[in-house]
Amino acid sequence: MSYLDNIRTFVRVYELGSMSAAGRDMRISPAVTSSRISQLEQHLGVRLFQRTTRNLAPTEQGKVFYGGACSVLESVEAAEAQVVDITDQPRGSLYVSAPLGVGRRLIAPEIPAFLEMYPDVSVRLRLTDRTVDLTTEGLDLGFFLGQPEDSTLRIRKIADVQRVLCAAPKYIAARGHPRTGDEIVKEKHECLSLRFPGAAEFKWPLVTKEGTKRYSAGGHYECDDGDTLLDWALAGHGITLKPVFEVAHHLKSGDLVIVAEETPPEPVQMACLFTHRRHQDPKTRLFMEFVFDRISGVVKETKLPDQAPG
Repeated sequence: MSYLDNIRTFVRVYELGSMSAAGRDMRISPAVTSSRISQLEQHLGVRLFQRTTRNLAPTEQGKVFYGGACSVLESVEAAEAQVVDITDQPRGSLYVSAPLGVGRRLIAPEIPAFLEMYPDVSVRLRLTDRTVDLTTEGLDLGFFLGQPEDSTLRIRKIADVQRVLCAAPKYIAARGHPRTGDEIVKEKHECLSLRFPGAAEFKWPLVTKEGTKRYSAGGHYECDDGDTLLDWALAGHGITLKPVFEVAHHLKSGDLVIVAEETPPEPVQMACLFTHRRHQDPKTRLFMEFVFDRISGVVKETKLPDQAPG
């Protein structure tokens, strides 16, 4: 298996552009990472990377070898998948990403039951509200809300998620209760924005009588963590845009109140991203089906509680 390990290491170094990053990703030391690349280069009799103190770049031979290396690994994984299908004993590590709210409230609670059914599988859950790249980050599955930027990936839709704009009674008492997106903008309400470095201007898509209109969400608060935005909203600092399943209990308790109810947010797609190659892996396929069956109903059945007019 050492030659295959060397090829796997080469592929991760090539994709991540760094020995140290590949080592962290594969949970091996930088010394082992470097040694595997050196062994592979010695075996092939060529340099696969040009190394300097500040940079690492694939050589022409490295670029050619990368395509073949990926094909080799795909063939090995497909063969392993066929064996696992026969024995019905999936094994190995499964790398999954999800937005913070989705991951904490929907995905993470289901993982223990899945691992009880398949004890030879390990799930590595990565929670982040930023956009992830399945290929470069070595992920098998990526749950998300919205529309993916990479059209080359396969998508399994879970549900259309209803969303609301909401704020704490404390905020409404101080700033008033906007009924529409126009009032939010005109009255310069504090909008709690989910943003990331390099992200495009953030706008809220609200459904009006004339159709969907995108409103600029202005304010002094922004963060790349959706749960932090929720904490700020609960503390009375502004208006937040949230999926109903994340805030239903806060709406029911009265800790949050729906605003701009005459122009509600456009629903957003919840789905799962994967590559064709990843879908061939039984543990990937089993986990996706397991989670789909359990959370699709939860998302669809979560309803808005009745609230008295604010």
